[in-house]
Amino acid sequence: MAERRPLVEGLQTIEEVEKSFVYGGKVKKEEVAAPVATTAPITAPAQAPVSMYGAGRIPLTTRVKPELASSLKRISLERQLAGIQPCSMQDIVEEALELWLVKQNQVAL
Repeated sequence: MAERRPLVEGLQTIEEVEKSFVYGGKVKKEEVAAPVATTAPITAPAQAPVSMYGAGRIPLTTRVKPELASSLKRISLERQLAGIQPCSMQDIVEEALELWLVKQNQVAL
């Protein structure tokens, strides 16, 4: 059995592997140990910005007026019964938010 140590002592020796695990990175132990050779050209092509949240969806909580929430729920159910996409409340809100962000020139989708 491994020797027990205080939690504070364990927190003082955080390595890159642990940080990548906590913050969602894809670093492997052998990648951390070996130095990376930099042979890339000085002028690299522009790349699309990488999301700091990774793939998938993250929870986002907000409060809206009761009238807005009931209208959204009603339209969601009507669209679901009619077989029209998007029909889930999440998909409707996502689509509306994406359009608003594009209109505000804040995000390029």
